[in-house]
Amino acid sequence: MANVENRTLKEIMTQDVATVTLKDNVYEVAVKMRDLDVGLIPVVDENNEVIGVITDRDIVIRGIAEKREGSAAVSEVMTRDIVLGRPDMTVDEAAKIMAKHQIRRLPVVENGKLVGIVALADMAVRQLHHDEASEALYQISEPNRS
Repeated sequence: MANVENRTLKEIMTQDVATVTLKDNVYEVAVKMRDLDVGLIPVVDENNEVIGVITDRDIVIRGIAEKREGSAAVSEVMTRDIVLGRPDMTVDEAAKIMAKHQIRRLPVVENGKLVGIVALADMAVRQLHHDEASEALYQISEPNRS
């Protein structure tokens, strides 16, 4: 086991990640989120390559608030401009990227394929890089000033 400073995302990421495709609709995604108790699900293509994510917030802001039906396509509410991590990325590197982009969850890809996801909570719960996780959470919680 690597010491804390050199820990990689591969060591802490969730590897069994639920996904959806563009064939799914918003209702199906919401049910999956409820059943799995998650707030983000990666959207993948037929090759398991991440093409976006859909969050519970996406469903509320781009779905319900825009009066879309539950049968609305995932493509209508998903976030396409996403940030991705790599399994060999250190926890510190990931925390800095998450803080910079104000995100709480980072899909992890290898050779273009989804292999896991890491959440800020994963870093905090496992008490790895507590200072980095705390700083990332602080920066994510601050309004974006750019």
